[in-house]
Amino acid sequence: MSSEVDLRSQRAVMSQREETEDIKSHEGNSKWLNAYYDPMASLYTLSQCMTLSDINADGDSKLVIADLGTGTAQMKLKVYKGTSLMSENTLIDLPTGVVTFYMDITEPRTPAIAVASGPYMYIYKNLKPYFKFTLPSMEINPVESDLWNQVRDDKIDVMVLREMLDGMRAEGTNLTVRSLKFCQLAQEDLELFANIHKHSPLKRQTVITCLNTMKKSMADDDAISCLVLGTESQQVYILDPEAFTVLTTMTLPSVPVFLSVSGLYDVEFRLVVACRNGNIYTLRRGAKTAKNCIELNSQPVGLERMGKNIVVGCMDETLQCYTSKGKKLWLVKLPGSVTTMEVVDNKSKGFRAVLVALSNCEVHMYKDKYLVNSIKTQDIVTGLKYGRFGREDGTLIMTTKGGGLIVKILKRTAQFEEKDPSAGPPAAQNIKLNVPKKTKLFVDQTMRERENAVTMHRMFQHDLYRLRLNTARSYVKALENSLNPISTNPAEPLKLSAQVQGIGPSFKLTVNLQNTSLNNPSMNLLITFQYDDKLYAVQKTHISVPMLVPGLNYAYETFVECLSDKGISDTIKVFILKQGRSVPIITAVIAMPVSETMVVV
Repeated sequence: MSSEVDLRSQRAVMSQREETEDIKSHEGNSKWLNAYYDPMASLYTLSQCMTLSDINADGDSKLVIADLGTGTAQMKLKVYKGTSLMSENTLIDLPTGVVTFYMDITEPRTPAIAVASGPYMYIYKNLKPYFKFTLPSMEINPVESDLWNQVRDDKIDVMVLREMLDGMRAEGTNLTVRSLKFCQLAQEDLELFANIHKHSPLKRQTVITCLNTMKKSMADDDAISCLVLGTESQQVYILDPEAFTVLTTMTLPSVPVFLSVSGLYDVEFRLVVACRNGNIYTLRRGAKTAKNCIELNSQPVGLERMGKNIVVGCMDETLQCYTSKGKKLWLVKLPGSVTTMEVVDNKSKGFRAVLVALSNCEVHMYKDKYLVNSIKTQDIVTGLKYGRFGREDGTLIMTTKGGGLIVKILKRTAQFEEKDPSAGPPAAQNIKLNVPKKTKLFVDQTMRERENAVTMHRMFQHDLYRLRLNTARSYVKALENSLNPISTNPAEPLKLSAQVQGIGPSFKLTVNLQNTSLNNPSMNLLITFQYDDKLYAVQKTHISVPMLVPGLNYAYETFVECLSDKGISDTIKVFILKQGRSVPIITAVIAMPVSETMVVV
């Protein structure tokens, strides 16, 4: 039995080694240095709960992670210095976001850590609890408050209370957490729950769903920043970094899940918010409600800003890009579901791209819509953070679904090429044309065409019909006079071509004749010429043509002498005749070149 266990363990170790070798040999991993990998780190977190910051102002950036634990217990705020755990603080509720920000201008410039957890915002200064901000209480439904007051005074039964609360919830009324928990309890637990909570004041609080920061008055890296919170009550709060009071409150049509901030609070700012209803809204300074709206085909699972464009990953395994006004620029189909997203900003090379973690254990890097790098990982990546870690600028931190921690460093010699792997139009087609602005002449012309559209259309149709009539008349005339070089007579299918050689005054005229039928020979044909006898003299004015075998090319030659020395030229017509017919079968018109004067040496 022990030998079988040893054999299985050996096979597991060998398969793990083979998998590790395959990952190392992956082409995309060659641009990254494998700095650290711990599959047993027990870090269960998301990208929103990770940040990199120099929290001690010593030039050594630390990794700050809000660990989700089991979801109900062991939630902790962890700080890593390098690969060792530096600090650990217990969190009461499940964290939804972690950011670092500068709240004052005192020296040394040490940032504070903000952790969003439930309805509270916990502020840590020098890794110690500093302040707890509570979201403003929401208005309680008067009917719900009256029902709990009657329960406190023993005027109604708990069964009546549950029936009334269930009816209010079915009508879409927003209830407090106490009422919602009460409706979910079993019948035998209702009395005990009511006796415990009926004397406590009824409160209705919302929870924080997303978190970000915004520079207040200056765009410096160590400038004072405001906190931006998205809540379950479909509202966005902007907090003062010193007094922690609400500076601005904005309302959204749905619950925000992702926040992207740009600009300064005291100057001009813009918030791009992805909501739970599958739409993306834009909030500006001074606006209380959202205006612009981008409707997605499926729910968003990641949102990043790239300059003035918005890049969003969706649940339908697509990566989409929109302008700030809502126009779709491109869409990329991904080989797996998106788990998280992060922006790569390499300022030393001026390179910006989007990292997209997929469910197939890969992390793709996209520059615009082009895939420039692909990283193969040992497990599904759930958290991404790129930035300065320790004293290395290009560091990528990844946490996996199984609790592992991966640290990679971007090589200084790494080069990313923008190539489209799929066959399609060239890259130059995506370059926008520099269309000039509309001039006054263009506007006047447009107005004239709009006012006289019917008249202009009639004139166009009249000219078109006249062109078609003249074309048909010329074609009929050519058929009647046999002026075309190809015969239209099915009984005599011939093809005629002629060429002139020489510079004058003597020319050599070659007539090529071919029978284009399949099996019918042509007989009793004659070649003759029409020309100005005062200008030209033809050596053979009549050439008898023997039987023409189908498919063969026959050449007939004659010499033409130019009689004028005035440097003028004319045309010579070549006729193919058949005995017994006065109308030629085909005709060719030859434009003779100007004869060169004779030079006497």
